[in-house]
Amino acid sequence: MSSELSPIDKAKFVAAKKAVEFVEDGMRVGLGTGSTAAWMVRCLGEMVREEGLKIRGVPTSTRTAELARDVGIEVVSLDAAKWLDVTIDGADEFDGELNLIKGGGGALLQEKIVATASDQMIVITDASKEVDTLGAFPLPVEVIPFGWQTTQALIEETLVSMDVLGRSASLRMNGDRPFVTDEGNHILDLHLKRIGDPRQMAMILNQMPGVVENGLFIDICDTVVIGHGDGKAQVRDINAGTIEENMLDFVEGENLFADLSD
Repeated sequence: MSSELSPIDKAKFVAAKKAVEFVEDGMRVGLGTGSTAAWMVRCLGEMVREEGLKIRGVPTSTRTAELARDVGIEVVSLDAAKWLDVTIDGADEFDGELNLIKGGGGALLQEKIVATASDQMIVITDASKEVDTLGAFPLPVEVIPFGWQTTQALIEETLVSMDVLGRSASLRMNGDRPFVTDEGNHILDLHLKRIGDPRQMAMILNQMPGVVENGLFIDICDTVVIGHGDGKAQVRDINAGTIEENMLDFVEGENLFADLSD
């Protein structure tokens, strides 16, 4: 393992390396978006090139699609794949029931569609993302551009009666312009600090006109793989109720660690 990698990057790599062990020849695999998911895509690409692994990947963003093609993974659309064997993706937060906040990278809509169309969702992460209660990370809500300020006002008004500590929402920016998702929408980040009832929150948000999707992933994740900087990988299976720990050996791999910007 390159000594230039930070402990957090080592942890992400360990989680990704462990998670790709779930991928078998012939599978249709959902490919997540974000820095941890990028490690996973690189690990799968290495397996395709060096071990002859044959998979079809369904990316959750344009940048994941580009990376997957670069490393040699066959990329297909979700419509072409129809259903997936597994989706591997990162998370911004996860709790003890493996409920998630996702969307820090702005790809939550495609990520949720792909994850829901999978037999299994595996989340790869580091220990810093685990929380007792979701909400410290701002909750992304994808909204259509038309009337977004009205949608924001409606959301903030609704938050008054919700079990949260913060009730403000901000439009995500990209420089001096609003951030635009792959679908051409905007993102409102809700600064809630604590979400007392994530299931209720997700349901109420998605009933609002103007809201396309929210970043709460409830009852979607089956397994979380937590990487640590020392090479330890912990696998928690929510359905089986099991926790396994393994140590992974770091191996220097120029192809994997080249061009790490995400």
